Amino acid sequence: MEKVPMTPDGYARLQDELRRLKSEERPAIIRAIAEAREHGDLSENAEYHAAKERQAFTEGRVAELEDKISRAEVIDPRKMSGDKIMFGATVKIVDEDTDKELTYRIVGPDESDISKGLVSISSPLARALIGKSAGDQVEVEAPGGSRSYEILTIVYE
Repeated sequence: MEKVPMTPDGYARLQDELRRLKSEERPAIIRAIAEAREHGDLSENAEYHAAKERQAFTEGRVAELEDKISRAEVIDPRKMSGDKIMFGATVKIVDEDTDKELTYRIVGPDESDISKGLVSISSPLARALIGKSAGDQVEVEAPGGSRSYEILTIVYE
C-alpha cells in the first residue's frame, strides 16, 4: 500500500469529514429512508430513491476517506528545518516575468487548494521546487507554457 504524504491539518480535515458522515449524515439518511418507506409503493417513491442515492454517495465517500486516512503518512512541517525545499515548506517565490510575489505551501494531493496557496507535492511547480534553496531559479513547465521563478524564502511552520 502506497503511503501518501499529508500535513496534520489535512489529516484532521479528512477525519472530521469522516466523523461527520458517520455520526450525522448516515443517521439522517436512515431516517429519510424509513420515512419514505412509510409513504407506500417504493417503485414510484421519489423520496425513497433520492435517499437511497444519497446513501450510496455517502457510503462511497466514507470508503474513500477511510482509504485515504489509512494510507496517510502525516508529516508535521513544524518539526522540519533546513535551507532546502521539502514537503510542508512554505515558499515565497517571485515570477520573473511579472515580478509578482507568490507564496505557496507544499502539501499532499488530497489537501491542495491553489486559491489558498496550497500546492500539491505532485504538481509541476512543487516538483520543480523540491530540493532547491533560497536564491535558486526554477523553470516550470505548466499548461500555460514555461514560467521562471526565483525562490525568495523557505519557512517550515
